[in-house]
Amino acid sequence: MSDAIPAGLASGRQKKPFAPNHPWDRNLFLALVLLMWLGILVGFGWDVIVHFRAQRPAYPLIVHVHALAFVAWLVLLTTQVLLVRARRVDVHRKVGSIGIWLAAIMPILGIATQWVSERLKHGTPVSDAPFMSISITLMLGFAVLVAAGFRMRSQPPAHKRLMLLSTLYLSSAGFARWWFFALGNVFGPGFWSFFVALYVGADLLIAGLGAYDLVTRGRLHPAYVAGCLWILANEFTGAWLYFDPRWQQIAARLGGY
Repeated sequence: MSDAIPAGLASGRQKKPFAPNHPWDRNLFLALVLLMWLGILVGFGWDVIVHFRAQRPAYPLIVHVHALAFVAWLVLLTTQVLLVRARRVDVHRKVGSIGIWLAAIMPILGIATQWVSERLKHGTPVSDAPFMSISITLMLGFAVLVAAGFRMRSQPPAHKRLMLLSTLYLSSAGFARWWFFALGNVFGPGFWSFFVALYVGADLLIAGLGAYDLVTRGRLHPAYVAGCLWILANEFTGAWLYFDPRWQQIAARLGGY
């Protein structure tokens, strides 16, 4: 008996290659970026309005620096998407090389802002020291995804998805401000209520990117799968720590209690 496998069967067993481009990509990626802008502007914009209506103390300087850096990152991502749409990949690469320095300071700035803000909230009704676990895991998740995306810039399909995933994950901070307390009142306290209220907005957009690839390519890109698993690991870790008594004690000390 011959060990040879018929050519038709052999080719049928091979995975269908992931198409690097699709005519709909330019609109899908731009739509995701615009939805991230919507989540951030509405979520944080309303937060700022409530802050001033309640006549709370002025934001510390680091909060303004933090906001400037994160808005700059969104502007950068938008610019990069528009450059690819305009087929100016040469400029896209130059801008990306500069932008990696911004991405490098954002995690440090994000965690430092949360720490400073929590210390200033000490003894007030809005104090929530354990929430530092969410900031730490969010910044860690973002940093690793951006680093992986930058490293894989020679592979456009992986690069695009990792950079989008990094910022989609960040956008959870804006979307959560839309419905966090409302969902908490509906579903009550607890891990899953907290988890859904915090991450559902960004996770729906992330799932939408995967659904799009299934429709247009017939499969998920390995970088997308790995990125999603990394995001989920950080989401679950951050939410689990938030409810863990040992972390609550550590966070209280970090917050100056």
